[in-house]
Amino acid sequence: MSDKSYTFDFQEELKKLPKAPGVYLFLGIMGEILYVGKAISLRSRVRSYFADAGFICPKIYGIRENAKSFEYIVTDNQTEALILECNLIKEHQPKYNVKLKDDKSYPYIKVTTDEDFPKIFSTRDFSQKDISNGAKYFGPYTSSSAVKETIDQILKIWPLKRSSKKVVDGQANGRPCLNYHIKMCPGPCGMHITKEEYSQSVAQVLEFLAGKHDDVFKSLQKQMLEASSELRFEEAASFRDKIAAVKRLKERQKVDKISKGDQDIIAFAINEDEALFQVFFIRDGKMTGREHFMVYGVSNNSQKEIMTQFVTQFYSGTPFTPKELILQVGIEDEETVKAWLSTQKGQAVHIIVPQKGEKHNLVKMAHNNAIIQLEQFGKHIKSQEARTTGALEEIQAALGFDAPIHRIEAYDISNIQGFENVGSMVVFEGGKAKRADFRKFKIKSIQGQANDYASMQEVIHRRLKRYQANDAKFARLPDVIFIDGGKGHMAAVAEVLKHMDISIPLCGMVKDDKHKTRALLYNGQEITMPKTSEGFRLITRIQDEVHRFALEYHRNLRSKAAVKSILDQIPGVGDARRKALLLRFGSVEGIKAASVDDLAATPKMNKKIAETIHAFLNPSK
Repeated sequence: MSDKSYTFDFQEELKKLPKAPGVYLFLGIMGEILYVGKAISLRSRVRSYFADAGFICPKIYGIRENAKSFEYIVTDNQTEALILECNLIKEHQPKYNVKLKDDKSYPYIKVTTDEDFPKIFSTRDFSQKDISNGAKYFGPYTSSSAVKETIDQILKIWPLKRSSKKVVDGQANGRPCLNYHIKMCPGPCGMHITKEEYSQSVAQVLEFLAGKHDDVFKSLQKQMLEASSELRFEEAASFRDKIAAVKRLKERQKVDKISKGDQDIIAFAINEDEALFQVFFIRDGKMTGREHFMVYGVSNNSQKEIMTQFVTQFYSGTPFTPKELILQVGIEDEETVKAWLSTQKGQAVHIIVPQKGEKHNLVKMAHNNAIIQLEQFGKHIKSQEARTTGALEEIQAALGFDAPIHRIEAYDISNIQGFENVGSMVVFEGGKAKRADFRKFKIKSIQGQANDYASMQEVIHRRLKRYQANDAKFARLPDVIFIDGGKGHMAAVAEVLKHMDISIPLCGMVKDDKHKTRALLYNGQEITMPKTSEGFRLITRIQDEVHRFALEYHRNLRSKAAVKSILDQIPGVGDARRKALLLRFGSVEGIKAASVDDLAATPKMNKKIAETIHAFLNPSK
């Protein structure tokens, strides 16, 4: 794939666009991505946005008014453009694109067929690299308890290794664990089973999870008859029991057949700028679950566009693609999307928009569910908006800001009698805590006696210095800084901002006599808000969170210091032995309660040092 980009100057630069397939990005005045699209011919598609064609839909009008430049990436084919478009939309969430915002994670059953002795377990994460290396995923499932029960039953029928330890065929890897001795693992780590024998069980597990129950029964029956004919009656009885257990597991999973094969039924309902998608998961003809997904930015988009964006974004983030997608409406570039999905699955994927019959009834049922869910979920959305974006608008109005507030950074200092001065930084974006951006600071310049003002200056200086150094973890500046403190703290921080030539509005979060949030301090004035308002509640949440985060860090440091000071006083106990003791016993109290024999059995220990530790921690015994 090759790429090339230009900044356009009116119509002239549009003429330089190639006629090749690719992805184009419209950029705003600050270089932010406003819209991402794909095209069979970049020149024709991008120029169409600036053609005088009578009526212009609001989305295109918005792009034309706000786009100040564009970039494009040439791809080798339409499928490559589709994948790239989807990835860019997910990463940047452009203003004018339809956006699937979903933080759900679903349980899958994973079989690590990319190793000699595979393991089966549940997971909520999946890796495309694992899939390309041969790992198998089954799901998604909507019930984690059902996944756990299925895996437990499978391991009773086909005992596979439960340890995450990687075992290579023909190489012993330590002594077998307890599971081997209670016949819950065939013991590959001790070379008690060959790769070929183990692979037979894995193949049957994969067939069963894929819904090929009849093939599993036939295979087990064949093995049972072979064992019986060779007078291996105990082994034959084992296969007989497995057959019975598989039948019971099949019955437990059984739901009335809806149709054949694997299908996803997809329908949606729209309310203003949002849509709720309802997806029914059908596996081996049985309904295994359903889920809903919220999509935003749908106004001024056709139903085909909305469905296309959902399908491409959803299936780029799930390891399983069914044989059939049964949709409420058709999609754009259907052949390209089908080719992409078929490549992902490794076999042909069909897209169907039924007009009548059983499949049409399923779509209708999904659509009705979407309408009901959107009604119920809509109330929740409005409540969330009041707590987040609504609260930010109230704070913005109270402070008299012209520009909207999106990102707030809040800071606090914690210390007790000068011990381990620490600072904390918490971040709220869109009215919600963004925990990935929370940061802890161990104060370096202030030792001994506490000095909150100097400590706060150090924290702010270190944070902004990282920004000036283009550190990716500190790449964004806040719209406003909140300081847990009064005028003295604010004056100290203002001095740092002036010295570093950085202009960011600064607010203090002041408390009353009961240590409860009272008001904001801005430009030397106290800004009060109604205590029942969402803006005031958000300020309270931010102040509580930054204080909690600082205290938690301080407690951890004190705890570590206490543990280190006690154990390091024992002759013969260094870093390695201290870590080994804490790893095994969990705490100093656990070490103190252990016997000499238990201590001696700990890695890196011997009888003599165990006696020393025991005597030191138990002087009266």
